[in-house]
Amino acid sequence: MRIPYEAPVPLGKEFIELGAEVTATILFTLIGGWRHACSFNDVNAQAGEVLMTERLRDGMRCELKSKGHLQLVVLPGTESRSNSAVVIPDGRTDIPLFLIEVFLRAQEHDPHAIIECKRIAGTDTHLCREYVIEGVDRFRKGKYGYNHATGFMAGYVLAGDSEEAVSGINAYLSRTKRKAENLVPDNICEDAPTWGSQHPRSEPASPIQIHHVFLGLSNSSF
Repeated sequence: MRIPYEAPVPLGKEFIELGAEVTATILFTLIGGWRHACSFNDVNAQAGEVLMTERLRDGMRCELKSKGHLQLVVLPGTESRSNSAVVIPDGRTDIPLFLIEVFLRAQEHDPHAIIECKRIAGTDTHLCREYVIEGVDRFRKGKYGYNHATGFMAGYVLAGDSEEAVSGINAYLSRTKRKAENLVPDNICEDAPTWGSQHPRSEPASPIQIHHVFLGLSNSSF
């Protein structure tokens, strides 16, 4: 299978801008991987974020194998450097993704897309804040995906549903005078609702687009 991509925007280190089909493939793989993850009893509301992320990563690999998507590689979580000027790793990515075609064209050894994973419940103001501060803002401030046009986030819904999770996150953004960054439906996937948001960056000047999926703790709950 050939996964298409859009032409990158030159920006010193090559700026990676994913095409619509690549974005959809990543989201479908994430959603399908979560179905695999939910077959394990240890994936529950009491589970830690690390365990759920490891199950999700393994599930995504199973999903890719079953669908024959050989151009997308799900990497282990790893220490990362926000940009080439940083020598000592200053972050740890949850689920880095590697696109064979991008590597062959650009010889870019770093991840070509990153999924950041967070526990969430719409009524828990602390978790909503953490989703933004420790998730969204890692992309916005360039700690993750410094040369990426697109980022991805997965929310493990501990209570309530995806709509409540989005409402809680948007309430936090609005309270902190960031209403323009609210999550809005983007309807990329048929299998589950997805949301998109745009966030300004000081460097590079262009905003980053983040795609969000909220994953319930059962095979049928999103």
